[in-house]
Amino acid sequence: MAKRTRRTKAEMEAAKKHKAAVYDPAKHDAESIIQAIINKDEEVQKHESQGLGDTIEKITEATGIKKVVKWMFGEDCGCDERKAKLNKMFPYNKPLCLTESEYEWLHTYYTEQKNTIDMKKQKEFLEIYNRVMQTKEVPTTCSDCYRDWHRRMHKIYNDYADNKSMVNNQRR
Repeated sequence: MAKRTRRTKAEMEAAKKHKAAVYDPAKHDAESIIQAIINKDEEVQKHESQGLGDTIEKITEATGIKKVVKWMFGEDCGCDERKAKLNKMFPYNKPLCLTESEYEWLHTYYTEQKNTIDMKKQKEFLEIYNRVMQTKEVPTTCSDCYRDWHRRMHKIYNDYADNKSMVNNQRR
């Protein structure tokens, strides 16, 4: 049997707000439902670990170590600074959303279906890839590297296209 965890006050308030936003009968149009979903996603992202520091904090809170440290060293024990430093050193990469112009460029790129890519196209592709994936990749002749970038970006492109068509269908 799984151990039941207690919600924090902030989590309970967020759940109430989400429930009111999603299930409010006065708000039945697609735009307000989509906005409620976006707000819920933003709330969930606040609680998701952004890096190793957040994960360690969650572990120390769950095991009670954090309370002991705070009791021994006081409220300003340096945990927040350590957490921020570890998050910066070891971030969890979460892709950013495509812009409309990036989507259009990728749409043209993926519909051409060429087996080779010139350096100009690769640079344009990498500008989009680096921004979305929050990396600093440079053009390369390594086909395996490029194939990995291509696959990752193609998945993001498809997700964007699926979401875009879903929103368009709801507006009709």
